[in-house]
Amino acid sequence: MPLPSPLRVLFLCSEADPLIKVGGLGDVGGSLPAALRALETMQSSDGTVLPVNVDIRLVIPFHGAINRQLYKPKQVVFYPVPHKTGPIQAEAYQVNIDQVPVYLISGEPVDTQLPVYSNDWGYDAHKYIFYSLAALELARQIDFQPHIVHANDWHTAAAIYWLALHRDQDAFFRSTSTLLSVHNLPFLGVGGSFPMDSFYLPPAPEGILPEWARHLPLPLGLLSADHINTVSPTYGKEILTPEFGAGLEPFLQTRSASISGILNGIDPERWNPANDPNLSVPFSAENLSKRQANKVALLKEVDFYDKANKHLNNQVPLFAMVTRMDYQKGVDLVVEALELLGLQKKTEWRALILGTGLSELEELVRELQEHFPDRVRAVLKFDAPLSHRIYAGADALLMPSRYEPCGLAQMIAMRYGCIPIARATGGLADTIVDFDTSPESTGFLFQEATPKALFKTLQRALDLYQDQGKWQDLQKRGMPQDFSWRRSALEYMKLYESLVLNHVSQKD
Repeated sequence: MPLPSPLRVLFLCSEADPLIKVGGLGDVGGSLPAALRALETMQSSDGTVLPVNVDIRLVIPFHGAINRQLYKPKQVVFYPVPHKTGPIQAEAYQVNIDQVPVYLISGEPVDTQLPVYSNDWGYDAHKYIFYSLAALELARQIDFQPHIVHANDWHTAAAIYWLALHRDQDAFFRSTSTLLSVHNLPFLGVGGSFPMDSFYLPPAPEGILPEWARHLPLPLGLLSADHINTVSPTYGKEILTPEFGAGLEPFLQTRSASISGILNGIDPERWNPANDPNLSVPFSAENLSKRQANKVALLKEVDFYDKANKHLNNQVPLFAMVTRMDYQKGVDLVVEALELLGLQKKTEWRALILGTGLSELEELVRELQEHFPDRVRAVLKFDAPLSHRIYAGADALLMPSRYEPCGLAQMIAMRYGCIPIARATGGLADTIVDFDTSPESTGFLFQEATPKALFKTLQRALDLYQDQGKWQDLQKRGMPQDFSWRRSALEYMKLYESLVLNHVSQKD
């Protein structure tokens, strides 16, 4: 049976670049719908090349930080969302971004004075549950009958749960399949118990979910989605274990047949060292020697002069970390591993750490710089242009994450010839091939989230760095890797195809 043409997809996400971006979810909301809409053909599960026509509509909340003057959204519809205290009016506005119709949901729960994610869990839950249900009603209001509702993380999970409760009795949604993508499982929608009830969304029956999870948006979405997708194949397996399952692993194990993983992507034009305007000298895998000029410029920018001789030594290996200062990212592991490495007096190295976040981790990094003033530079701020120059000038990128559902920095680093050194978890394990395990290697991996394991891996990297021929081979294998959103979109189309066909076969 051929796919419907067009295949109608309602894509729900709490943020979407360039309209609004707080983190990696904004990259997904801003890039994946456009990549899906741009597809023209796909290879079916039986190997047949099929034409593709995707009519995808993106729906996000109308956050206060969205630039109304720049995007000039137009109001398209005004309608009520049922609530126990009385209907709450929703307004939907429309803009087009990269040929994707984007709908912005406004209403009293979406306070334009508050950030995308506040510190008030109850408020956030009320806002996002309202938005989720308003997004479904929007589809009805504009007569957009979706074949797929694709929701992302806890902020949109209430829509999946509502459909599970009402789909069979609702002619408009009866043929709709549901997909819930999990980007970060530990964020469950805490604070959502009362708002779920107030929007007529009852708790799950006893005995299926843990008692504490029966009222929360993400667990209820995981319970009721036709399929669960994580943002890397390895993370899809990890969430079934106690280490990564956030207390839901026994339940998730019962759904393991309906869980898969698809890697997120990056924009290959935005992240292209051959034409990146942030770099001193453009380069590619074909003229890798030009990359060295970017290392020299980076060393100058962060004042990495040899104080005794007043010159730059660009032959010393430069480790870098571009990160949010959070324990998840293993910042503390980097500090301790570099302290261990600093005890090796004859080992030459430098480290540059860029990021901001938890104050205690920022202080750890400051102390590391004070301990090794000739070896460590800490830039404790958000600086996107500098991050480009770090990818282009550093020799290796450190990503010792305790968990990493997907990760994008390792993909960017490889594209810029910056060798990733990472813990083998989540998307890091799926995108990096360890030097000691394969002739197709692209970086270095270690297993345990400990300073000692990272320290040993840094030593492995330093040993290889002495053989510049092999080091450059490693760079050249990583730079052409395909981490594009088109690759991701093709994988999602295969998943959409299976969902639609399974839904049809169940109805027959």
